[in-house]
Amino acid sequence: MNREDFPMLYKDIIYFDNGATTFKPKCVVDKIVDYYTNYTANAHRGDYKTSLKVDMEYEDARNIVQEFINAKSREEIIFNSGATQGLNMITNGFFANLLEAGDEVLITKAEHASNVLPWFHLAKTKGINVNYIPLDDNYYVTLENVKRSITPTTRVISLAQVTNVIGDLRPIKEICEFAHQNGIFVVVDAAQSAPHMKIDVQDLDCDFLVFSGHKMLGPTGIGVLYGKKELLENMIPTEFGGGMNESFDNVNEVYLKKLPTRLEAGTPNIAGAIGLGEAIKYINSIGINKIQEHEKELRRYLINKLSKIKHIDIINYESDTGIVSFNVEDIFAQDVAVYLDKYNICLRAGSHCAKNLKEETGVKNTCRISLYLYNTKDEIDKLVELLSDKDRIMKEMI
Repeated sequence: MNREDFPMLYKDIIYFDNGATTFKPKCVVDKIVDYYTNYTANAHRGDYKTSLKVDMEYEDARNIVQEFINAKSREEIIFNSGATQGLNMITNGFFANLLEAGDEVLITKAEHASNVLPWFHLAKTKGINVNYIPLDDNYYVTLENVKRSITPTTRVISLAQVTNVIGDLRPIKEICEFAHQNGIFVVVDAAQSAPHMKIDVQDLDCDFLVFSGHKMLGPTGIGVLYGKKELLENMIPTEFGGGMNESFDNVNEVYLKKLPTRLEAGTPNIAGAIGLGEAIKYINSIGINKIQEHEKELRRYLINKLSKIKHIDIINYESDTGIVSFNVEDIFAQDVAVYLDKYNICLRAGSHCAKNLKEETGVKNTCRISLYLYNTKDEIDKLVELLSDKDRIMKEMI
């Protein structure tokens, strides 16, 4: 799908590591180059034409993001460096000032490190308790298990909408409804879902949501924190400096700007935001639902092929997304990745930053295929051919 738009695909490469980052279409590259060559200036700092052009492009990107996730207000869209920074802003800027010792935060053992370590930090510094919602036999989160897990001290549920190893799609809307009935906040890590499916934050009714631009055809170093406006109004900035203040005369007279600028201290990643806006426009031009259906079709095709190879152990047969995790019998995952790299096939091997998941699956490291819109069945056929001969893999490892 639209392969001609991606310069990296001119390099005779098969890329199955889209869960880590994606290739960039030429229109995104051109948009960034346009900023750096034709109207470079800072944002919200100048009163001359070039700077005003930057302001317009930067804030237009915010409007594009708002529409993309159907936020109620553009003030609810905060640009940052990515999902990791977004989750740290949420934990350190909001919940660190709300939670008390003994309060409980629920996560799962399938979460990415970025949705685990910030909570661990609060556990160490604030004395909160971090506990786990059990996964079912498919390593999925169910509403029933969420209901069984909450206690009178539960204050927050923080979950990936789609996990980066199992690829399961969580019932976030239903979890939010139940959580709010019990006075519990819900934080959503959408790093693996925003590039692949329609997100409507008003429909989900989540309190906070984060995602990264580089996993959805945009530049690295740019991401989005969404929060309900009334919650963001109570978020203490985790960074202070230029751009986010109205004035400061002394320690007792510091006045900050309104949202969203109040939470975007310093010179922002202007090129990143502009590039992200262009990436979303590109996704919209294809259609997010069309992308999702393409991935589902590829996944069914891949699973059908891999399941016929006796020495392949598939960790997640069932999934609503384009993530497939597997191992080759008796061969270390990283050795499989190095073998495939000889043939210009790129996939991820390791724990994928979900280091607690091994306690659920019993498997420490896996090979992960993560599909996206430009992958094809022909690429899958080449992969399957190389994986089908175990003796060949063993021989080439020597």
